[in-house]
Amino acid sequence: MSHLSAAEVKHVAELAKLELSEEEITLFATQLSAVLDYAAALQEVDTSHVPPTATVLPLRSVMRDDEVRPSLPLEEVLANAPERQGDYFRVHAILDGSQ
Repeated sequence: MSHLSAAEVKHVAELAKLELSEEEITLFATQLSAVLDYAAALQEVDTSHVPPTATVLPLRSVMRDDEVRPSLPLEEVLANAPERQGDYFRVHAILDGSQ
């Protein structure tokens, strides 16, 4: 079992720009050491028979097929528009060419 020293935890905290109390340093040394031990245990697992893969789940499309269907009537679509100009929504310009 590996154990991170207080100096190593302080160094990592400094890299992450974190200020830690002495209690937090002690706590994180224990917790981070456990994480590193677990990662070391995973390294010992034989994965030579497992093919490289990007996902363990079967791929499937979550998109529905495009189907032509009648749309809503124009008046119903524009009924709640704050402003309209003819058959269109009227919106304020968000880009100014003078910039």
